[in-house]
Amino acid sequence: MSALVRAGSLHDATAIAAVEAAAAHRPWSRVDVDRHLVDPARCTLVVEQEGSVVGHALASVAADEGELLSIAVHPSARRLGLGGQLLSGLIAEWADRGVGTGWLEVREDNVAAVALYVAHDWRDAGRRKGYYHDGVDALVMRREVC
Repeated sequence: MSALVRAGSLHDATAIAAVEAAAAHRPWSRVDVDRHLVDPARCTLVVEQEGSVVGHALASVAADEGELLSIAVHPSARRLGLGGQLLSGLIAEWADRGVGTGWLEVREDNVAAVALYVAHDWRDAGRRKGYYHDGVDALVMRREVC
């Protein structure tokens, strides 16, 4: 089954919000997704399978730094390498925008996500104690882009 990673647009807002609702620990609302999609300092990638959006990466760009804000793949499409395709696409997008360093926070108990990031050259850059609403620490990770 082939997948297509492409830039996201307002046309994708409903699908992005649906993936968030199905996959994220604290999903973005449709209003938050809409705001993200119209902000020129943000970038959005979606991954499609058979014409349907099954995942996305939502990120920001400020000067020469990028921040991965959310990445999600619908549970029915997991374990197919789509998260890695989204990360690779995001790094390429950031490189095109002149980003030198990327940043993210991830729940320390999200073992699958941490493994995905490490496999794509993200490295430990610190910890935020009790960062999440339920008291779980956030691992701060960074990746050189250019």
